[in-house]
Amino acid sequence: MSAFRVSAALAAGIAVLSGAPAVAAEITGSLGSQTRLPVPRFVSLKSERVNARMGPTRDHQVIWIYQRAGLPVEVTAEFDNWRRIRDHDGTETWVFHSMLSGRRTGVVMPRGNPGELVPLMNRAGGDRIVARLEPKVQGTVRSCNGTWCRITGQGFDGWIEQTRLWGVYPNEKVE
Repeated sequence: MSAFRVSAALAAGIAVLSGAPAVAAEITGSLGSQTRLPVPRFVSLKSERVNARMGPTRDHQVIWIYQRAGLPVEVTAEFDNWRRIRDHDGTETWVFHSMLSGRRTGVVMPRGNPGELVPLMNRAGGDRIVARLEPKVQGTVRSCNGTWCRITGQGFDGWIEQTRLWGVYPNEKVE
């Protein structure tokens, strides 16, 4: 992780911990205070350019600019029209709700070796590898059965072990 991202993550953490009590009051239960949708939940970035801020207003400093539409992020809190999100690197920031989509996507994650190629199978629990995906390859999640997920992307379509995909929860079923 770059020094800038570490600084941004630290700044975001400080902002969340020292943020207005109103923000903390909005983080209640397992349903979002604004949407009544589950929190946490996975969504994706809607735009090629999304400003990530230290707090839930336009007055807060932009600490990161995401430049990857479709990137999966986890909504961890809601406040007014703002959502606190966590990316696959663990960085938490605030974004405006209209910058998020309910479309499910995933990022391929290696288990040990950061350069490890992850097998994509012909079917859930399949016996034939149809591709080997590099870490951080992004795809659209078509379905998950709790163990395997079917993902598609530029030039690939197949099944990946659910534990190798960031953007879905362990044992989650997606239709």
